[in-house]
Amino acid sequence: MAFSLALSATLQAEPSWQTDFKKAQEQAKTDKKLLLVDFTGSDWCGWCIRLNREVFSKPEFQEYANKNLVLLEIDFPRPGGDVAKAQTNSVKKQNEQLAMQYQVQGYPTVIVLNGEGRKVGELGYMEGGPSAFIAQLEKLRKG
Repeated sequence: MAFSLALSATLQAEPSWQTDFKKAQEQAKTDKKLLLVDFTGSDWCGWCIRLNREVFSKPEFQEYANKNLVLLEIDFPRPGGDVAKAQTNSVKKQNEQLAMQYQVQGYPTVIVLNGEGRKVGELGYMEGGPSAFIAQLEKLRKG
């Protein structure tokens, strides 16, 4: 029983990654949080996989994200790859438009927007795990 309670608390603590830009932007504005937009090739990009494994999946980052961020994944999975990564045509179109709008040249690219939708910064993979990544986000958050 204690294990299931701990598991339940862990699952609730993990922030969810959204895939709808407009909904995520609206939530960021309403909650007065930054919108972290992760442009990724989640099933083929080595640096993207490392960023997820070394930063995004860690409890330290997840706790920070719950308090300060709305998370949005803009994914470009391998065509014909994992069926679980299948996307609707509207999501594919949205992702392509956002990549062009923010001039994404490679993956991972992390764009940080304020609640009004204005770009406040851009990040990518960096050494140092969640603490280094959070330190950069804090600089952006504080302006």
